Amino acid sequence: MMNSSGVAVLGRGLTVERGGRAVLRGLDFTVHSGRITGLLGPSGCGKSTLMRSVVGTQAGATGTLEVLGRPAGHPALRPRIGYVTQAPSVYDDLTVRQNLDYFAAVLLPGRAARDTRHAAVARAVADVGLTAHADALAGRLSGGQRSRVSLAVALLGTPELLVLDEPTVGLDPVLRRDLWDLFHRLAADRGTTILVSSHVMDEAERCHRLILLREGRILAEDTPDDLRVRTRSKTVEEAFLRLVDAADAAATAGTCRPGTGASRDPEHDDTARENAR
Repeated sequence: MMNSSGVAVLGRGLTVERGGRAVLRGLDFTVHSGRITGLLGPSGCGKSTLMRSVVGTQAGATGTLEVLGRPAGHPALRPRIGYVTQAPSVYDDLTVRQNLDYFAAVLLPGRAARDTRHAAVARAVADVGLTAHADALAGRLSGGQRSRVSLAVALLGTPELLVLDEPTVGLDPVLRRDLWDLFHRLAADRGTTILVSSHVMDEAERCHRLILLREGRILAEDTPDDLRVRTRSKTVEEAFLRLVDAADAAATAGTCRPGTGASRDPEHDDTARENAR
């Protein structure tokens, strides 16, 4: 599944305006193939808008955005991307299995694909840990279980790119841990590229790489370890706050150019951090 270039998503100058307001401001970023990239930042910073842009459902996006070697939204990408929104997309009056059977029939139509559909449904149910609830009505499941049904739907076609918009919101710690274990298995065993958003900073430690967003701008793009080292922080949350302070200090000093993210120049970063203190 891995893209030969090693890059699953490439954004250059990605901008989205809505209602006369810039939601994303000239973003440059890379999502590497077969890795888990965390998109982190506070609510309202543009995470969902960026994810909709990647899957090709966001209107008004400008700049360059290539996904799996094609322009975002290209029809050929539809079977190659799994997308899970914050709101579970399931039919309450169908069982878990019936929901998956329905979506599998859309994805893999025809009598000849019947055995393939059945195998895909069984695999997806097992992947999300709902085998024991496969014949339960979706409307009677807990919120966390319904979210896992949506994830199972996204996994039906063994997507190359899995885009997950805050999939662990409202889940208890055990379910969150189990889902993150699943994400790592998908990346390691199947080569799935995962772009996952969250506003919970401790989830950042579970990602291979991070994109930190604030007010539609990228503050940093790096590994968790390198972020901590670069900002002399003990946690990613502390690193994020230091970057916020540095960006605010730079803006106050008039040295922050509109539409850019955090400087990648270590000397500039060190100076900005010292000014923020």
